[in-house]
Amino acid sequence: MSNFTKADTFALGGRAVNRMGYGAMQLAGSGVFGPPKDRDAALAVLREAVASGVNHIDTSDFYGPHVTNQLIHEALHPYPDDLVIVTKVGALRGADASWNPAQSPAELTSAVHDNLRNLGVDALDVVNLRVMGDVHAPAEGSIARQFTALAELQQRGLIRHLGLSNVTATQVAEARGIAEVVCVQNHYNLAHREDDALIDELGRHGIAYVPFFPLGGFTPLQSDVLSDVARRLGETPMQVALAWLLARAPNILLIPGTSSLVHLRENLAAATIRLDKDALGELATIGAHA
Repeated sequence: MSNFTKADTFALGGRAVNRMGYGAMQLAGSGVFGPPKDRDAALAVLREAVASGVNHIDTSDFYGPHVTNQLIHEALHPYPDDLVIVTKVGALRGADASWNPAQSPAELTSAVHDNLRNLGVDALDVVNLRVMGDVHAPAEGSIARQFTALAELQQRGLIRHLGLSNVTATQVAEARGIAEVVCVQNHYNLAHREDDALIDELGRHGIAYVPFFPLGGFTPLQSDVLSDVARRLGETPMQVALAWLLARAPNILLIPGTSSLVHLRENLAAATIRLDKDALGELATIGAHA
């Protein structure tokens, strides 16, 4: 069923993963809170993703909370040997569905154990420290205390590899002085390109960059240029936006999320789109003033 090629991979936590992965956030209920509207459909999406060649799934135990990890466990456990499950810690959900910082060593430790229990594993493949910053934008400030706490859990064998989410270049450098960083997950897409220099710097060090909101997030990408290029290529605008990200840098790994089998198939098909020089030039103008 897979359209992926083994050549289109990048190292994540010591293993080569296909650059088109899957993000599980949308499997939870509305607002990433509570159970899915259709549990069977959510399980089907996970199973088809893996059957189609996805071997990189992004999740967190604060999605739901607990919902997406429990779905992943039900759908896929025992996990394929080549599957890398990346989770993140650093937040808690309130009863009102609010997103609240949970950055103390005790809270991070508790979150790691929540992920271990709900995923049904003895060690987590990759754990990202999700720095709360300014919600969907990073803010400067030391993360040494938080990252050191996770590095200690790694030394205890509960975590195999560490990553970061919603961070600045300065924070990446600080973390790398404490322990190896295998990936950085920040807000980035065709129209939101503040991390251009960081992506290239990470690539030079063999570190994966994983954009969240690759299709615009809660406000989908809107662009006449994108629509025109997509129409000319006979693809959807969102497929072209994903293809552009894959073309942007070899260390970019994608985790578009969906609870729909139709959209999953469209997203996976974007990995086969090759954009020519003219299309890339036109698309680059969308984020020229980002």
